[in-house]
Amino acid sequence: MDPSRRPTLDEIEECFVALVEGRLSRDEADRWAARWVADDELEWDDISWWALGLLHGIDLPAGRHAAYLHDDGQLRDWLAELRRRRTV
Repeated sequence: MDPSRRPTLDEIEECFVALVEGRLSRDEADRWAARWVADDELEWDDISWWALGLLHGIDLPAGRHAAYLHDDGQLRDWLAELRRRRTV
């Protein structure tokens, strides 16, 4: 992923894959997506915006002593949904 230009849908999907495979931390994914979500000058297609919105906040805890708000199963489900939406 080239930090100097906005990500492609392939790169957004790769971020999900890296999360699911444990190659990217939730904090890293959140910070990466936050950069793009916060840039009000960019326009996104619906699928990319939906996926970036999921990645931004992926590191939110479920509570003070709990795991994440969105568990690993949800991550896998969102990746599958992203792939399904791309084929429609």
